Amino acid sequence: MPSRCQRMQGSGDFVKIMQLLPELNSGGVEGATLDMAAALVAAGHESVVISNGGRLVPALEAAGSRHITLPIHRKSLASLFQIRPLRRLIQAEQPDIVHVRSRVPAWILALALRPIPLAHRPKLVSTVHGFYSVNRYSQIMTQADRVIAVSDSVVDYIRQHYPACPAERIQRIYEGIQPAQWPHGYQPSAHWWQKTYEEFPELEHKRWLTLPGRITRLKGHVDFIHLIKALSHDFPEIHGVIVGGADEKKITYLQELQALIAAEGVSDRITFTGARQDMREWLAASELVFSLSTQAETFGRTVLEAVALGRPVIGWDRGGVSEILSRCFPEGKLPITTPDKQPITERERDAVEHQTREFLRHPPQVAPLKDFLLEECQAETLALYESLCRSGGKKVH
Repeated sequence: MPSRCQRMQGSGDFVKIMQLLPELNSGGVEGATLDMAAALVAAGHESVVISNGGRLVPALEAAGSRHITLPIHRKSLASLFQIRPLRRLIQAEQPDIVHVRSRVPAWILALALRPIPLAHRPKLVSTVHGFYSVNRYSQIMTQADRVIAVSDSVVDYIRQHYPACPAERIQRIYEGIQPAQWPHGYQPSAHWWQKTYEEFPELEHKRWLTLPGRITRLKGHVDFIHLIKALSHDFPEIHGVIVGGADEKKITYLQELQALIAAEGVSDRITFTGARQDMREWLAASELVFSLSTQAETFGRTVLEAVALGRPVIGWDRGGVSEILSRCFPEGKLPITTPDKQPITERERDAVEHQTREFLRHPPQVAPLKDFLLEECQAETLALYESLCRSGGKKVH
């Protein structure tokens, strides 16, 4: 059957949007999915999300979306067994638009749609959330009817590496946040401070330097550990806080970091919090927040969240982090020449240390957020959906 975009021409009915992603645990992709799902529901549309599930599913459903569990997350041949189940779901649900946010689900989707006549398929939207390795596997993310790039850096990446993707299909839509949820000058409650000090007594009476992000090799943890050691003598009141969880595949790396911390003699100066649902509080409680990834970030959501709260951020002048800091807190940008995934130079390490010392001695003021607002992101995405449905006569309100 044709989708409602084709079937209900000019009726003004609301539409059904289906989002696909691997899992719903934590991260920028997951946050963007939940934000867009909430906007769809608020506008009266039907929102369906398909993933392998995760701890964010209750929040998704509480906001009015439906979640369908399907194991479309594995980078293995076993995922091919999900082609038929996904095809049956799409035929049963009849979404107007399918919005895919990751490569494995994108491939399963492409194979699931292949036997369905073109006129009966939903419109396809993809969001390129990462600087993926350049190959045929990644190219699938550029083959939708509309391709969303989450920063100008991602637009450049697509144009450089996938020139076959028509420029008119690419649209840059920054992710965004709600200032009401990340209010400038926010301070955690007394109850939160009490619970935190009970769990991490070593943090009391300290100035927190925080590195948010999951425990992976590209997030700059090693450089952060060296920074804490370099500053510890002159700033005995500082404490490094690493906020982020480690999945089972990253436990070995976490153990390597813990061994490095012990070898550097800073075990009493660095705390791992594990995965948290209260990132706002951790960022707001921090003296400084860092983005030290050894690979350019496509966006940098935690950087934006910290700046929105009024917390200074120090990050590399590249990728999406540079775009955020350029508009919101240019004092925090540090030049970098080291290629992606390579150890930073001694000069770059010194630059981080110097800037940190300056901010600790003279805390800078961070202006209230005026850019990267969630309502702008949602409005632009809804307009993109509308433009797709307009070709079939369907209006998205």
